Amino acid sequence: MGGGSVAGVEPDLPRCAWANSAPEYVRYHDEEWGTPLHGDDALFERLCLEAFQSGLSWITILRKRPAFRAAFAGFAIDAVAAFTPDDEARLMADAGIVRNRAKIAAAVNNAQAAQALPEGLSTLLWSFAPSEDRARPATLGDVPATSPESVAMAKELKRRGFAFVGPTTAYALMQATGMVDDHVADCFRAQARSEPARG
Repeated sequence: MGGGSVAGVEPDLPRCAWANSAPEYVRYHDEEWGTPLHGDDALFERLCLEAFQSGLSWITILRKRPAFRAAFAGFAIDAVAAFTPDDEARLMADAGIVRNRAKIAAAVNNAQAAQALPEGLSTLLWSFAPSEDRARPATLGDVPATSPESVAMAKELKRRGFAFVGPTTAYALMQATGMVDDHVADCFRAQARSEPARG
């Protein structure tokens, strides 16, 4: 892997090819991407970050993630739902985040939409996780950009009042939060999952 070693990670492990281009990607791939994530606020953060990523590189979002967390009250749904126009103006002036007025407004809107979900955001999102395992992708070329489940998730989120969550963003969310497992076959994360559990 180019770029030198990253503290706390094993540099010689086989990974999904995208993960080797930057230290931030290595850590994100090894520690988070594809790991099942539950909890309303935790999934709200990922939903927001995936929406902010639209049209940009994910590395940009990873590098700005601490600033995003500070700017958006740790992505606590109730706190973001209470943001005022003054808060939105503050966010537009914050060079640490992606300053896109429509995406900032969508984050506030989506917090309010999440508050209105009787089942909670985590339960709703996970209801779209595929019930059956599918073939693991052999290469990055085998990884889809959308799925029937992500199309259905995006449609339902839109019906519930969410914005900036299309089928591609929904699928990226599903990959990131372990609703689907798109680690390629020779990735060490895929191999670890295929090993039998030890008591």
